[in-house]
Amino acid sequence: MAERFGGKYSPVPQNGTDKAQRRQEKRDRRRVDPAGGRANVMFVPAVVIAFTSFGSGASGLALALIAAALLALSAWLLRDGLRAEAAFNERKIARRPAFPRKIAASLLAGIGIALAAIAKSGDLLGGVLFGVITTALHSVAFGIDPLSDKRIEGIDSFQQDRVARVVDEAEEYLSAITDHIAALKNRPLELRVSSFVSEASELIRSVEEDPRDLTSARKFLGVYLMGARDATVKFCDLYRKNNDTEALRDYEALLTDLEGNFAAKTQKLLIEDRTDVDIEIKVLRDRLQREGVKPQ
Repeated sequence: MAERFGGKYSPVPQNGTDKAQRRQEKRDRRRVDPAGGRANVMFVPAVVIAFTSFGSGASGLALALIAAALLALSAWLLRDGLRAEAAFNERKIARRPAFPRKIAASLLAGIGIALAAIAKSGDLLGGVLFGVITTALHSVAFGIDPLSDKRIEGIDSFQQDRVARVVDEAEEYLSAITDHIAALKNRPLELRVSSFVSEASELIRSVEEDPRDLTSARKFLGVYLMGARDATVKFCDLYRKNNDTEALRDYEALLTDLEGNFAAKTQKLLIEDRTDVDIEIKVLRDRLQREGVKPQ
């Protein structure tokens, strides 16, 4: 299916998508897939072992195919593990992965190589040695998963756990919205949604930087984003059936309202944070003056 692209020189009216497109291009330049080619290349051994195992006899073929399946699963876990680690590193407050995918990938890679070596040579000890070496090299090359939560000093663990849960939930809502709109193959609408997602992400980052803002922003990151996700699902179902232009206008109007409200909330939090800083500075200066300490 042909995909319509919008841009500066497009003959189609942009309806304000130029700003969203510039913001999306900036994000795309900044964002690099942490999995990349180094994770995808790990699928190659599985393919090679699977295609070279034919003619090895029944037992050799079975072991080789199991090894190929384990190596493919290892590569898949590694790719997800690298992406989860990158998301963990980008956030100021984050919980460690519930399942250590990179560690599991190293173990599966070692077991897969061990089975492949045994299937090829029949040498059990040699296969085990190959597996141990593969596990060690895999761990050195790709590292292991974060094993502890990332926290901010001076803020209690309960509050930080609350922030981490709300942020995880909010990012799942944003991811669902993006995925549903991407399935429509409507580039201007994708840019419009990207602009809203960027604004919502700014609010998420603001709450991460100061977890005290969670109370006032929780409705935005929970109820409003959940409603936006549900509205997106219903709109996509309707638009996919009959390309309802009125539904499209209503959905874009909803995005405009949401984006404006999220931007206003983020700005309000920033102003409140600045006010708090000014108050702390004034209090400290008053205390210094009472103690008879004056600046040079």
